[in-house]
Amino acid sequence: MSNRRLSADEASDHTRWQAFAICVGVASLTILDLAKINVGLPPIEEALGAGPTELQIIVAGYALAFGLALVPSGRFGDLHSRKAMFVVGLSLFTVASLMCALAPNVTVLIVGRIVQGIAAGVQMPQVLGLIQQLFVGAERGRAFGLFGAVIGISTAFAPTLGGFLIGVGGQEDGWRWLFWMNIPLGIAALLFAIKLLPSIQAHDEAGKELDLVGILLLGLATFSLMLPFVLTTGAPSDDPRRWFWLAGSVVALAAFVLWERAFLARGKSPVLHVKLLRLASYRNGLMIATAWFAGIPAMFLIATLFLQTGLGLEPVYAGMVSILFALASAVTAWIGGNLVERHGRRLVVAGIVAALAGLVLVLLAGVALPPEQAPWFMALAMALAGAGGGFVISPNQTLTLQDVSLGQAGVAGSLTQVAQRVGTAIGVAGASAMFFSTIYREAGEESRLTVYHDALRNGMLVCIGVLVVALVVSLVDLRRRVVAAETDEAA
Repeated sequence: MSNRRLSADEASDHTRWQAFAICVGVASLTILDLAKINVGLPPIEEALGAGPTELQIIVAGYALAFGLALVPSGRFGDLHSRKAMFVVGLSLFTVASLMCALAPNVTVLIVGRIVQGIAAGVQMPQVLGLIQQLFVGAERGRAFGLFGAVIGISTAFAPTLGGFLIGVGGQEDGWRWLFWMNIPLGIAALLFAIKLLPSIQAHDEAGKELDLVGILLLGLATFSLMLPFVLTTGAPSDDPRRWFWLAGSVVALAAFVLWERAFLARGKSPVLHVKLLRLASYRNGLMIATAWFAGIPAMFLIATLFLQTGLGLEPVYAGMVSILFALASAVTAWIGGNLVERHGRRLVVAGIVAALAGLVLVLLAGVALPPEQAPWFMALAMALAGAGGGFVISPNQTLTLQDVSLGQAGVAGSLTQVAQRVGTAIGVAGASAMFFSTIYREAGEESRLTVYHDALRNGMLVCIGVLVVALVVSLVDLRRRVVAAETDEAA
């Protein structure tokens, strides 16, 4: 065995990738918790007597809390210490997982899920800020490619993992294992994070003020935007007055923009420099991320509900349908991370087109094939969607943040995550509402399988529709980049 000592540069490079591994591992843990709960909903409903509203809050409440915590946590990490915020978030996430695992009733479980969401929102912007800090140029693209591969695997393997844990733990208490698994993993990650994450970072040149008013206004705007979707279950009992919250979101957002401009004019450092949204690459990337995450997580939920409640598959088998999506997206995310510097937005356009084709085939397989064949062909169709997804998430992340200064890396990354969580809440609410409202409306009128076919069709059309929006924005951004390149070349 060689005794050669690492050079300073090699040691530094080795340490950077170790820190990156911790960041990606913890991000994966939080994303797993967002997605694996889908297969746990029927057992939770049976074990704790949860109704449609409680089940919706268990899923979307996590996303809501996640979204609310992102921007203040990202800003605080930018101004002070990303490492400290990472450790705080991971510690809170581990404790909240214990609370969920021991929950004696659905109320405690909901509170635990919301605390988990807050903790995930504290962690995630530090992950993105640290990746921006650790890598530059083409190496950053490769890092985001690997990050996207791991996140893709986590999202798509989560239902399979969740189904396996429920099978091991039993129908009555197996859902608790979804949370027990976080505790040893969280403790181990915490020890490595304290040792490996960098403590020194660049800070925003404008100062260290924490813009509390701006944070509160943005939080209110986010809360008011997401809440009516979180409360949408598709049941006849849904209160139509919940949509009035959207008007509050518009008012809060307008007040936020006015405040941020005034705060900056006084020479202080706002929570969000409005000029960040003037960057076309950043603004378009946010819109693409919002639409993408409105479609794909909702597709997983609708497919899982159809397979479990419509076709009667066990949770572990319903979860396995997404395995090919995970494998395909992991491969193409890594490839996309290496190609994004060369091909840019074209990769994202190609990825969305492939994903759209995959979702259409998932729908056709579910409604047109016999129940014994449908899961197999849905899995194959998801492989195509996953192959496209790998060319969307990590390349879009790289392209969105490419013009952002390092001092704004955390808060810029936070807003990309806010966009994702808002998209998830809207997409899950819209698709699940179409799914369940179809079941409520058609119950007793036709055969049970026909009702679930209609529910799958209506839910999947929501997912397909929002991906069409993502494609349109991607094409607009691609055209903008082509024109800019031609102008620069002519000059």
